[in-house]
Amino acid sequence: MVLPSLKLQDLIEQIRGAKTQAQEREVIQKECAHIRASFRDGDPLHRHRQLAKLLYVHMLGYPAHFGQMECLKLIASTRFTDKRVGYLGAMLLLDERQDAHLLITNSIKNDMSQGVPAVQGLALCTLSTMGSAEMCRDLASEVEKLLLQPSPYVRKKAVLTAVHMIRKVPELSSIFLPPCTQLLRERHHGILLGTVTLITELCERSPAALKHFRKMVPQLVQILRTLVTTGYSKEHSISGISDPFLQVQILRLLRILGRNHDESSDAMNDLLAQVATNTDTSRNAGNAVLFETVMTIMDIRSAAGLRVLAVNILGRFLLNSDKNIRYVALTSLLRLVQSDHSAVQRHRPTVVECLQEPDASLSRRALELSLALVNSSNVRAMMQELQTFLSSCPPDLRADCASGILLAAERFAPNKRWHIDTILRVLTMAGIYVRDDAVANLIQLIGGAQELHAYSVRRLYSALAEDISQQPTVQVATWCIGEYGDLLWEGSCEESEPLQVEEEEVLTLLERVLQSHLSLPATRGYALTALMKLSTRLRGDNNRIRQVVSVYGSCLDVELQQRAVEYNALFRKYDHMRAAILEKMPVVEPSGPQADEEAKESGEAVPSPSEPQASKLMDLLDLLDGSSGEAQQLPPMAPSPEDSLVHLLDLPCDPPAPAPIPNLRVFEREGLQINLSFVRPPETPSLLLITVTATNTSGGDVTHFICQAAVPKSFQLQLQPPSGDTVPAQGGLPMTQLLRILNPNKAPLRLKLRLTYTHFGQSVQEIFEVNNLPVETWQ
Repeated sequence: MVLPSLKLQDLIEQIRGAKTQAQEREVIQKECAHIRASFRDGDPLHRHRQLAKLLYVHMLGYPAHFGQMECLKLIASTRFTDKRVGYLGAMLLLDERQDAHLLITNSIKNDMSQGVPAVQGLALCTLSTMGSAEMCRDLASEVEKLLLQPSPYVRKKAVLTAVHMIRKVPELSSIFLPPCTQLLRERHHGILLGTVTLITELCERSPAALKHFRKMVPQLVQILRTLVTTGYSKEHSISGISDPFLQVQILRLLRILGRNHDESSDAMNDLLAQVATNTDTSRNAGNAVLFETVMTIMDIRSAAGLRVLAVNILGRFLLNSDKNIRYVALTSLLRLVQSDHSAVQRHRPTVVECLQEPDASLSRRALELSLALVNSSNVRAMMQELQTFLSSCPPDLRADCASGILLAAERFAPNKRWHIDTILRVLTMAGIYVRDDAVANLIQLIGGAQELHAYSVRRLYSALAEDISQQPTVQVATWCIGEYGDLLWEGSCEESEPLQVEEEEVLTLLERVLQSHLSLPATRGYALTALMKLSTRLRGDNNRIRQVVSVYGSCLDVELQQRAVEYNALFRKYDHMRAAILEKMPVVEPSGPQADEEAKESGEAVPSPSEPQASKLMDLLDLLDGSSGEAQQLPPMAPSPEDSLVHLLDLPCDPPAPAPIPNLRVFEREGLQINLSFVRPPETPSLLLITVTATNTSGGDVTHFICQAAVPKSFQLQLQPPSGDTVPAQGGLPMTQLLRILNPNKAPLRLKLRLTYTHFGQSVQEIFEVNNLPVETWQ
């Protein structure tokens, strides 16, 4: 006896009429009990009604897995009403993760072989929705037959099913190649759109299909020209644009077919120019077609004038009132800035205006594009615009903006004074948002510019007297005052306004920094060291400095206390050595990407800023020799007698420069490239210096980058610290690392590298061996 239950319409009314979630659950639980009882009793007449109610319950998010087997029974039924609900239930309740989905394979095959288009359409829709790889392999031949059926309805469904099959099982491509040629002659809109989509999937997954369909480029060009000139049909036009969906799909297919192929690109150049100039941009449908046209022009080997036209179209998009269109334009121009820099450069004023957009996503994209447009000719104007933006940009953009300005200034600075002023302004405006290495870079820059010491110390003193809250600025200023404070009261600086400073004023300012609650422990350390340095540069008495230093001998901060105790010891026990110990810092050798590039140009190795401690380097789990062992530390090079003699007599004795060793590219993946450059110092022929340079031309940063190396046991390897762990996107500053390899036996060099990094959110690890090193690296 089947328990009485509600009709579907009544069930929907009761569920919608429930005032609380508890009432809704009560209604659903009660009805699900009736549905289970009906399934157990095996009522064939009302099974499809019960399953329809269960599917509604499933769509509300309640469990309905107990109806899976009922779907199979309804699909096997001969009644169309049962098949319709059964196939709908299979699409909703079954997927390829469950073994039950394989049970309907035979039913789908039988229904597709019938001559009823409606039933064939149901079977094809179900297969394209939840068909697994096994089902696709078993039913591929049946779908191929339906591609050429007389009924347009069935052909359209079969084409869409074939698209799903290619995505699931790419090796089925060869089956669907022949029918596609015939299907391109169709006039039915749905079939033609599905066929173009199917050909696109085939070309993306099969090189053989790509070669096959390149012969059909003229036919595709003719179809698109017909759409542009005469239109397909009025019912498929949107806002006066003839069938924009089909136009977009054909343009995407042409982009794939014309990529890296001259003949195909030439065949579509005229058509792309026609579409780009004749498409109406007053409606969004026209903008969609125009955007796909631009992307196709930039991806294929198009003419130079056509590429300029494409960039100009994106420039017009920047003036559109729609935020989405402006965002698309900024993103597209950012992709093109490397390949067509001069064409994008023409739209720089418009890009800079987009920095003031209130929308955060637009201003972020405009910032990235503005930084990419900076070069040596416009660096002064662009830096002014970017600094103006930095002063008013949202906090979440301030760090990126400050970092980009510092990198651009380091790369394109016209002179050192401008570089120092730019970094100082960024430190003053951005404060805590600047990069961690900004303070060290500015200190290194000032230390290396001896002619600007007086100018720098005056600028920094004025900035410190005005505001002591910006910690990076305070740290640089206190360091500079400690090193060059004597220049504040010794004469005037020709490059700055006259500044009269008394010694007591400088000491008072440093004491303010020490006592300020805004000062970080590191900042207090800078200030205390600056006071100690000034004790050897002041013309007056040092009692005030002694008192301040002695006070911090009992400071709670351990680092600051240790410094104060050591400085007190200098005053008390080693006062005769204080002047020598507190001399000015020597010029720091430049390090980083620019120094590496200069060294490679001059053919000299870049010295490491500090030799690492004796490190035990493993041979990367013994990747080369098969037995675990530790790499020996590279011994320091002892001077030869000839070198000592030359040094004693102070005679010039430069050895002849060796022939340059060609660079070698050893890795390339998704825009990340690893290049090796080699230098063999003439004074130590058995030593090889290898500079590993990582560059990134993709659209996303490569982060957490680690490069490890291994050599055979007969070699000695030492890895120097890398310049960083991030390789910036869009061809930013490269990351470099120095390898020192000692080859006493002059044996052929084998090198194995392990790369670990994160790119586009995915962790990547690559291990490969470099066997094609130039002979000059070891002979």
